[in-house]
Amino acid sequence: MGCVNQTIVTEFFLIGLSQDPRTEILLFILFFTMYLLTIFGNIILIYTVTTNPQMHTPMYYFLCNLSVLDLFYSSTTVPKMLLDMLSIGGGRISLLGCLTQMCTYIFLGEIECILLAVMAYDRYVAICFPLRYKVIMSWKLCKNITVLIWVGSCIFSTLPTNLRPPVFCKGNRIDHFICEVIALVKLVCGDTSFYETIIFSGSLFTLLVPFLCVITSYTFIIHSILKINSAGGRTKSFSTCASHLAVVLMFYGTSTAMYLGPLKNTSRNQKYIAIIYGIVTPMVNPFIYSLRNKDVKETALKILKMECFHNR
Repeated sequence: MGCVNQTIVTEFFLIGLSQDPRTEILLFILFFTMYLLTIFGNIILIYTVTTNPQMHTPMYYFLCNLSVLDLFYSSTTVPKMLLDMLSIGGGRISLLGCLTQMCTYIFLGEIECILLAVMAYDRYVAICFPLRYKVIMSWKLCKNITVLIWVGSCIFSTLPTNLRPPVFCKGNRIDHFICEVIALVKLVCGDTSFYETIIFSGSLFTLLVPFLCVITSYTFIIHSILKINSAGGRTKSFSTCASHLAVVLMFYGTSTAMYLGPLKNTSRNQKYIAIIYGIVTPMVNPFIYSLRNKDVKETALKILKMECFHNR
């Protein structure tokens, strides 16, 4: 009944964040600057970790993975959004292009959710069990975790679409700046309970469970920090944990509000929430994890000094 006298959609129009040309220009400048910072910060961090043999440890291995992930995560959506703000393409995107962007975005988002939990567990083991750290966080375990996360997320993000390919006939205007799954579900023909169930159950596994793991890990970490005799050591450790937790809570908090809320009565403001976990977090991550890390800062400065010396 839902598709009677309705045209099957083969192309979408992304409405974006604003319809005012002047506002679009200001938003373009803002997001273009943020995208450049994302690219610069993550590339510097990746280069710093890969070129310094002393940083070839599980902690920096996962941090490097996070930077690679953030590069792809932001590049999946931001360049297209910037072009649309300049009216290049006018917000048009093909059905295949839209579904590809959606699946890629979900795929990378799921990896980030789980990877942040793995990084929190890595810090928990390093701080609470320092003598057993190398045994517990072996390279074999780290590589197996990486493969499991990437392969598992790839299967989970593409399987529902392949099992039941969506047919769209409830209009072709997406009230978003990307092909976001919740916005797309509103345009699917007929009963959407299958997709809503997949989104909710998937969010429980890839959002809520990792988030609880992060909270549990940092609870034990903070408990260990309280046992430090030096007041200066406690302050420094708390400061580092606070900055990491702030970014993690920002990512999980906005993502949870988006995907674990009521899907049928979603607010138009959700596209603005998506800016936080989709654009801001990938930009902030490399600076938070590097500026709070003495080894990363020292190595990065040495590399920059060497590059300046060679250029002369």
